[in-house]
Amino acid sequence: MVNVAQTIEQRKRRWRDFYDFAQPPRHMFHINYWETDRPAPLPIPENHQARIDYACFKYEDDLERAEWLDDDFVPFLFGITGTEVFAEAFGCPVHYYHTGDQNPAARPLIHEPAEVATLDVPTLDGSTMARHFDYHDALHRRFPDGPMQLIDIQSPMDIAALIWEKTAFYLGIMDAPEAVKELAAKTKLLLFAYFDEFFARYGREYTAHYPFYPMSGGLTLSEDEIGSVNAEMFDEFFLPSLTELSERYGGIGIHCCANARHQWPGLKKIPNLKLLNLVQPVEELLDAYDYFADSSCQMHDGAWWHEPDKWLERLPNNGCRAVITVSPESKDQAITWAAMLRKTCGE
Repeated sequence: MVNVAQTIEQRKRRWRDFYDFAQPPRHMFHINYWETDRPAPLPIPENHQARIDYACFKYEDDLERAEWLDDDFVPFLFGITGTEVFAEAFGCPVHYYHTGDQNPAARPLIHEPAEVATLDVPTLDGSTMARHFDYHDALHRRFPDGPMQLIDIQSPMDIAALIWEKTAFYLGIMDAPEAVKELAAKTKLLLFAYFDEFFARYGREYTAHYPFYPMSGGLTLSEDEIGSVNAEMFDEFFLPSLTELSERYGGIGIHCCANARHQWPGLKKIPNLKLLNLVQPVEELLDAYDYFADSSCQMHDGAWWHEPDKWLERLPNNGCRAVITVSPESKDQAITWAAMLRKTCGE
């Protein structure tokens, strides 16, 4: 019989070695197959208890999955939200989708530079942030040793771009840069408060919001607005806060789905970039594996398209560290692919 607790600890150890550039380079892999998967309830306030129930079901199901599928997936307590969370805490109205699979979306709160000074940094217990901690607290009481998944977190500048109407926000970068920096500084303070409280309550082992990679220390977030600015603007408006966040928490993982190849040199400037996730065409991802091989682990979407025995042949042989993600069509195929990848990636 498989010892699930021991299996999970072995997976966590492999992830620690994967992130450690003092260790020999290795690859990790996720098999995207679940026997009993079912859609998550929409992250809307009236689904609070339904989401708790779903997260408990999902965690228990993932622990059972670890008994029969030998990949590197670490079960976690589901925390999916939309991108609205921090903007809503500042007072942005939110549009909730009650059908389909779209997550909530924040609507702009301000339109002029002068309005930035009127915004106070919200407190965690005096704003909508409290609702999200209530959700995590319920899961933590049920599974005190289960790693939490972070909610959908954007960078300080990306949150600012939700609060400030987007067209006016980008004009502000040119015409009112100090107001833009002031707003980003306020969103950064809310992020500090959130991360400090999250780690104090639930520990430093957690799973990123997207993609689902486990971390021990550091933080993870999305950085998408960099696709709309030039490299000089990245250095002035984005890099300082990303650097400060990474240094404060001991590393950073970044998801970016923008067309932002021109920002790759800037991303390399971020200290202790633990993992980078890009959503771009396959050929660009292959270039990224080469470019970031010496500075970051990588987990890119859509890069695995060959037969199983050819999955690694196009990766550069320069020490890059990749997370392979594949989607089999059946349980038998999932088990077969896992065995092949375990042989390739090693223990």
